[in-house]
Amino acid sequence: MAVDFHSLRATLERAGQGHLLTDFELLRAPEQAEYLRELATLDLARVRELQSVLRAPRASGHARIAPPHLFPLERRGSLEAQAFAARARGTDALTRGAVAALTVAGGQASRLGYEAPKGVYPIGPLSGYSLFEIFARKLRSAGARAGFRPLWYVMTSPVNDAATRQFFAERDNFGLRPEQVFFFQQSMLPALSPEGLVIRASPTTLFRAPTGHGGVLEALSRSGALDHAREHGVAQFAYFQIDNPLVPPFDPLFFGLHLEQGARMSSKVVKKRDASEKVGVLCYLDERLACIEYSDLPAPLRESVDEHGQLVYSAGNIAIHAIERTFVEELTGGSLVLPWHLARKRMPVYDPQLGLVEREGVKFETFVFDALGFSARSLVLEVERAREFSPVKNASGVDSPATTRADICRLHAHFAARAGWEIPPHGPEGYPLVEIDPLLGEEPEHFEAHGPRVPRRTDRGVFYE
Repeated sequence: MAVDFHSLRATLERAGQGHLLTDFELLRAPEQAEYLRELATLDLARVRELQSVLRAPRASGHARIAPPHLFPLERRGSLEAQAFAARARGTDALTRGAVAALTVAGGQASRLGYEAPKGVYPIGPLSGYSLFEIFARKLRSAGARAGFRPLWYVMTSPVNDAATRQFFAERDNFGLRPEQVFFFQQSMLPALSPEGLVIRASPTTLFRAPTGHGGVLEALSRSGALDHAREHGVAQFAYFQIDNPLVPPFDPLFFGLHLEQGARMSSKVVKKRDASEKVGVLCYLDERLACIEYSDLPAPLRESVDEHGQLVYSAGNIAIHAIERTFVEELTGGSLVLPWHLARKRMPVYDPQLGLVEREGVKFETFVFDALGFSARSLVLEVERAREFSPVKNASGVDSPATTRADICRLHAHFAARAGWEIPPHGPEGYPLVEIDPLLGEEPEHFEAHGPRVPRRTDRGVFYE
């Protein structure tokens, strides 16, 4: 479809964005056509909204802050009885197919030195399974145990959508049927200069950035995924991010407690290692549940301890949530929206006179945990870090492939030992090289139910499948 240049120029000038066409006449005809198509997709109403956010005064004053109420990791008596009943309720919800997996997977693995979608990254210590395959096998395993066909909603981005779909197709969806996997894309927003001008990334493209993981809510609605979920009887989403292979997607205890509480959105947390660990913490802000980023929590609060010497604000957010489908429908169907977060940073910007230069810019994001404040009731479940949290974020050091593979091996060696299976001695890495296929389960009782098993030995360790 042809774009009327003169009409577009007038529209941009009225919006104060006429600079986007200053060098238009210098472009070749094919470039002009490409650039006009790009400019025609610019949502100027959204740009005005972002300009208002950019120019708004920063909030002042201090909210009342308090640690959250937790369903604790260590429990006895009535709490254990409550957990037992919750597991039964959660299992029933799973068996009915009322819970679907929801994965945020819009990023690339560039920081890991791997030019592909992050979910493609091979993280299995011995199997070489990708992050996507690990979760697909976990879903298949849970479905086989509880007798339901799991649904998996996977949010990609314009950057990696085609490559992600191709990766699944080439591997036959890792044993899932095509109708069990629903791909949908995250939105991208233009970045602005500190003065509120739209930034260009090249002569023919605008600088666009993802909307943050909070964009999953709007994308569910826009893509038709919410309608699809409703039609298939999905009442709850098991939300998690692709970079943490220890996540148990369908946790009966978590969903049972969530349902028992009548919660609309719930969270899992782990106890922070120490005050300096750079994870957000869940807490109450003016009696509403919220997550405060590490850098936003004042040092006196971050380091405060109770009478037992334990951190007061220790509920580390691990980005695992139970989210009610109707809650998402309400959040995305009216005027209730998540707040914008501004990321001010140096970025590569196209300048018609200078070419590509580095300048200050502003990206706009929303965070899914901000939806917690709109949930009248919310369950916060404390879980064991070694069992559920080992993200792959950095090429080396903390939260790297090396640390995640080590955590997988240590956990699987523990499971194998409990099941009475063979485990090799510690290797030079300092831990036994053991991996268990997710198809066999995720809990010790799952492995014990399989009885004795003979591992497939490799030159590096043992793999149970």
